[in-house]
Amino acid sequence: MNDLISALIIAVVQGLTEWMPISSSGHLIVFEKLLNYSGGLMFDVALHFGTLMAVFVYFGGDIVDIAKDLLSLKWNSENGRLGLLILIATLPAAAVGFLFRNIFLKAFDSLGVVALGFGITGLFLLIASFSPRAKEKKLTGKIIEVGEKRFGYFDGFLVGCAQVLALFPGISRSGATLSSGLLLGLDEKSAMKFSFLMSIPVTFGANILVIGNNTLPPNLVWATLVSFVVGLIVIHLLFNHVLTSRQNLKWFAIYALLLAGVLGIFVGLS
Repeated sequence: MNDLISALIIAVVQGLTEWMPISSSGHLIVFEKLLNYSGGLMFDVALHFGTLMAVFVYFGGDIVDIAKDLLSLKWNSENGRLGLLILIATLPAAAVGFLFRNIFLKAFDSLGVVALGFGITGLFLLIASFSPRAKEKKLTGKIIEVGEKRFGYFDGFLVGCAQVLALFPGISRSGATLSSGLLLGLDEKSAMKFSFLMSIPVTFGANILVIGNNTLPPNLVWATLVSFVVGLIVIHLLFNHVLTSRQNLKWFAIYALLLAGVLGIFVGLS
């Protein structure tokens, strides 16, 4: 297959799977092997930069408000508190990813690890899809009404610990953080919003670590644009239509478990 067509397919796959709870890293590995194509490290960075920009655009107003309150030291405001929650949730993955990055990089060479990761993702989603819809905790809000609970900083840290698992290929970052948010009492939209927003510092930091002093080659702008457009559409559909009910997670769970089984059989027969 023509390399340009293969690269275009992979860019679309990145845009589709980055925000769906089914692991973009695992799908990129599978499709690169299926298409016998490897765009290199900078190509992968360009793809992730595109989907990261999709979050910036979709939640731009929230991000600006959060940054303003954090920089103004208004940490007791709704946006300031949300900003602190995001920072706390970022710490586990940032620390573990930095200290053990070589171990995680080696895991990307193993289809067996990817298959296991898809299986873990499927179990995460299946458990969350059947979790009881209790009286949800509020993600933000300084004033809490009687009988309501607040999603606390320790809750945010626990979701951050779930994000650490996604350093392994095949384990979905959005799947792990969305599922853990639901299990800790957030409603569907709050869990999605928190999951998407907390991806920003980790993804941005990882890209900076990889790029270093280099710049993205101009010939990869198209890859960034494709993953951005597809990612933006997917975020909108998930946030407003698909994942408005936690029960819909079971379909993603079934897909991930089936994919884990197929890959496991392939690895076993290889």
